[in-house]
This record gives sequence, C-alpha cells and structure tokens, in this order.
Amino acid sequence: MVLIGAHVRGDDPVAAATEVDAQAVQIFLADPQGWKKPVRRPDADALIDSGLGIYAHAPYLVNVASTNNRIRIPSRNMIAQHAAAAADLGARGLIVHGGHVGEGDDIAVGIDNWRKTFARAEYPLRVLVENTAGGENACARTLDRWAMLWDAIGEYEVGVCLDTCHAWAAGEDLETIVERLTAITGRIDLVHANSSRDEHGSSRDRHANFATGTIPAELIAHVVREAGCDVVVETPGERQAEDVAFLKAALAG
Repeated sequence: MVLIGAHVRGDDPVAAATEVDAQAVQIFLADPQGWKKPVRRPDADALIDSGLGIYAHAPYLVNVASTNNRIRIPSRNMIAQHAAAAADLGARGLIVHGGHVGEGDDIAVGIDNWRKTFARAEYPLRVLVENTAGGENACARTLDRWAMLWDAIGEYEVGVCLDTCHAWAAGEDLETIVERLTAITGRIDLVHANSSRDEHGSSRDRHANFATGTIPAELIAHVVREAGCDVVVETPGERQAEDVAFLKAALAG
C-alpha cells in the first residue's frame, strides 16, 4: 500500500503525524546542519510500535561527490552512521541529496565518488538518492546527470527519491518526469511532494504549500500517481495537513 506521509518535527514524530493525519513520517536523526553521529532516540520503541512508515533524511552537509577529502570522507561516514540508526528504527530508506563537485571540478569525478561510496560499503537499508534543485556542478539535478550517475551506481542496492519542487526548479517537465526518470533508473522509491515558491527553472529550492505554490496541485498529484510509491510532503507546517489531505483525496479518486 502506498503511504502518504510528512516530514515532521523531531521531538515527537508520532504526535506530529497524528496532527496532519500522515501514514508515514520523515525525520532527521541528528542536527541536519551538523556532523554529529546520531544516537538512539528515547522514543525509538514508541516510534517503531506506532505502525507508521518511517524514512530518515541525512544531514544537508553530506556530499559524497565532493573532491574535498574533508567533506567526502566524513560524508561517507555519516551515511553509514545514519543508515545504521535508521535501520534500528525499521526505516524504509535513508534519503541523501545527490551532491555536487566544486567550481571547476570535473563532474565525472563526483560521479565516480558516488560509485566508490557504494562499492566500498554495504548498508542495512536502502539509500535513496534525491534529485537537487540548482547548481551546474550538481550530480542529480537534470536527467542527463541522472543518466551519468545511474550508469555508475545502478548496479548497487540504491534507490531514488524524486522531489517535485527540485525537478520544477531544475526546469524539468513534471508531466513526463516519472516516465523519463524510470526509463533511466527503472525505479522511484519515494516522492517528495512539494510545491515551489518560485517559477519553473528558477534553480531555487524553496518549498511551498500546494494552495500557494507555483506548481499546479493536480500536477503534483499526477507525479505521485505515476510514481506509485510512498510519498512524503515537506511543505511548510502551517498548511501541511491540507497538503496531505489533498493527496489522499486525489489518489482515492
């Protein structure tokens, strides 16, 4: 069964899920802007027993594509640490941004750094690589880059997270994005259903609620239907429950 979930605050995910009527939750397991190793949550057993689908999102600093050893090596360690912590919660996947190389660096080196990440380690749950919104040096922004990336990592136990706001910001056609992405990867494991505060092709990653964003709400629902997998709403909290309810109604119709 496809679950419709939400990215929720970390202090009480079960209560937050109830507030927005979510069937799944996405949480950070440590400071999303830091390098600290996650520790087991005091409410871990309650979260496991809640029956909610659980997804974990790696910190934003993680960038295994980087040519900088001081970023790439800690990033690999972070994926391993967060994957272990997420697996302890029975999570369905760990989401990691596609990352980027530095100005003037060869994108092929970043792609190969992704390959080495999976070639050198096995993880206790599936790592889901997420498309990103902007940057000419990004490894997972456009479908051309996705094709390069998948040629390098597709043989490993790796999954795909498709973010609608990021794809919109990258200038991709959301009407056909699922068909075109699955033609490359053969799979989409999770959709991040978000509208955008900015226009198509803006390269800006600023999420908006469905009712106020620039992406037609039905177009977001179309992507979710076509993907046929779990979905997590990452829209601003004040109207997040409306967005979850919209998707439930759209998928039931």
